[in-house]
Amino acid sequence: MSERVSKRRILVIDDSEAIHQDFRRLLAPDHTEGRKALDLMEEELFGVAPPLESFPALDLEVDSAMQGQEGLEKVRQAQAEGQPYGLAFLDYRMPPGWNGLETLRHLRKVAPTIPVVLCSAYSDYSWEKIREEFPDSRLLIELKKPVRRDQVRELVSTFLG
Repeated sequence: MSERVSKRRILVIDDSEAIHQDFRRLLAPDHTEGRKALDLMEEELFGVAPPLESFPALDLEVDSAMQGQEGLEKVRQAQAEGQPYGLAFLDYRMPPGWNGLETLRHLRKVAPTIPVVLCSAYSDYSWEKIREEFPDSRLLIELKKPVRRDQVRELVSTFLG
């Protein structure tokens, strides 16, 4: 008897299309010849990363939002459809709309238990101040850019099993 396993859903909220592509490549890899060539170029630029084959296979659906408002709407829609996101990666800076902190405030109102990983190369807010406003440490993690493949995969495995 074969049991159908549903995909686990991740939402990436970031104003950079390149970041969305990076997350898709890390979490839902496409093993085409073109993909392998791009991986080789990436190794030349950034050094050798552990091969994707060294990570357990993840059955994930990676969705994207370019701004906080769009992300909030996607979270609402996913909940209404009975297909909520299990994890969100959220950028701090997303001009011209809401920043990551403002987006997080809105997300917590409609999806208070979704784990959120705040990602940024910048420190616009102190982590201590953010923790004061959002004290549930199980649901909020900070990840500095540039992110590493193993960090992202470990977070996904931790939160989505």
